[in-house]
Amino acid sequence: MPEPDRGDEPDLTSFEQARRIAGLAQEKLARDVVILDMRPVCTYTDYFVVCTGQNPRQAKAIFDEVHDRLKREQRALPRSVAGEREATWIVADYLDVVLHVFTPDTRRFYGLEELWGDVPVTRLEEDGSPVDAAAG
Repeated sequence: MPEPDRGDEPDLTSFEQARRIAGLAQEKLARDVVILDMRPVCTYTDYFVVCTGQNPRQAKAIFDEVHDRLKREQRALPRSVAGEREATWIVADYLDVVLHVFTPDTRRFYGLEELWGDVPVTRLEEDGSPVDAAAG
């Protein structure tokens, strides 16, 4: 029996897409994975997925995994990508979800969670399960 065409599957909600991206990042051992609900404060996206790779090589591997799997499984490509060369902060804009992959020092320096400290946050445990956390 042929495998069903993935194009016929229902679209994920923006939060489900954020969870999917976060889960893929965790499969590549991303740390401190959080989903920031940006809907109350901006119009250009619904969620930020923020995570950390231990060094530029791992940060690039995390991005590559997310990019390759979304392309293959959902035919989803980012509108834009920045930072791949240096790989200390890679930003991939999937419209409703923006992925931010940092190295530890760069994440601390830019402090996105503090910058957007008034938005709802979902933290993911190492096993991928969500833990709703208070903003800030």
